[in-house]
Amino acid sequence: MGALQATLTNLNQLIPIINHWLHLLSAIIWIGGLAFLVMIVTPGLRATVPQEFVKPIADTFYRNFKRIIGIILIVILFTGGINLHYVNQLMISQTGTGVANNAKYLTVFFIKLFLVLGVMTLFLYTVLFKTDVTSEETAEEKEEQLREPVPFQRAALWMGLFIILCAAALKHLHS
Repeated sequence: MGALQATLTNLNQLIPIINHWLHLLSAIIWIGGLAFLVMIVTPGLRATVPQEFVKPIADTFYRNFKRIIGIILIVILFTGGINLHYVNQLMISQTGTGVANNAKYLTVFFIKLFLVLGVMTLFLYTVLFKTDVTSEETAEEKEEQLREPVPFQRAALWMGLFIILCAAALKHLHS
């Protein structure tokens, strides 16, 4: 009990713990939601509703998801910056040099950052360029909308999974 009480009363430990928890929780909600859309919603809609209703129903799910994800991405960026600060402090205390002098850490970090920016770009694309179903689509466009009613959802999921891989690598590169 004494160790738990010491951790809870020491802000130098409590703030990084809560910040990292918020970062992980946000990533779980985001990637879990994408996985739900890609693996459950879209295939379920394709199997159970008429083809012309797949995109409108998927758009309804995605509209609710977008509201949450906009906030989540801001939280992820903000808490990620704070995490980087605390990792840098930890590396300086352990090795005498910070993140700037660890080439492996920086390489994986920039790959992760590049992927995050890619996912944010895909998210902003779907927000800014909403596509409505009209009667003017070609058969090929209708097939694509049936296969992936929310544009780039699979690409965003794969990028998110690689972001998690990078995060796992970073966790072990600073200790």
